[in-house]
Amino acid sequence: MALPLNKDPMGQAIADYYKNGSAARLRVFSQSFDEDEIPVKTLFRSCDEMPAVEQEALRLASGLILDVGAGAGCHSLALQEMGKTVMAIDISPLAVETMRERGVKDSRVQDFFTLDGHFDTILMLMNGIGIVGTLSRMPAFFMQLDYLLTPGGQLLCDSSDICYIFEDEDGFIDLTGVDGYYGELNYWMQYKGIKGSPFPWLFIDPETLSEQAEAHGFKVEIVSRGDHYDYLARITRK
Repeated sequence: MALPLNKDPMGQAIADYYKNGSAARLRVFSQSFDEDEIPVKTLFRSCDEMPAVEQEALRLASGLILDVGAGAGCHSLALQEMGKTVMAIDISPLAVETMRERGVKDSRVQDFFTLDGHFDTILMLMNGIGIVGTLSRMPAFFMQLDYLLTPGGQLLCDSSDICYIFEDEDGFIDLTGVDGYYGELNYWMQYKGIKGSPFPWLFIDPETLSEQAEAHGFKVEIVSRGDHYDYLARITRK
């Protein structure tokens, strides 16, 4: 389902930055953390400016590629520059309009979970697998993944194991008092006077991702690891 303009802070921030070369603060809130901010400029970064795990994902992407939650289109544009074929989707009409103006050839307002089509590579970068929201939605996610992927197809996604947040002064992970899986968080964003609706977001550790994949007929290969508990995973059918 497409986001309405009055509930799309990130889309408005993306549109403003593209049109004006600058944007106000894109503020991020959670009951679990202090207020944070997404630097809007990073959503427009070039391939050379991307983290190593993202660069590796772009290198490994092949065939017909689906870029999920494409935002301002930085990954899709990089793939096009490499001569690869990509469809970019996002639930923000403002983001999709910006992608089109920036030169993404195939960009659509579309929810991953209702998408119809078949792809050789699906990309979920910038913790894009977070759209699953909670572990309870993993069956629906893998069902859709199975439908969308061609035989031999792959999902390339990055995420972070946020267990470090719960590390005590002695270096032990203390999950006492955590209700449910520690990587399930809730957020909302605000840009100028536009406040988005709260949404669940999933940070999943590699072991839990592997367990979930195995339970649904897939397997996980950890392709690379970043400097701060982040990693790139390749998911394929067994």
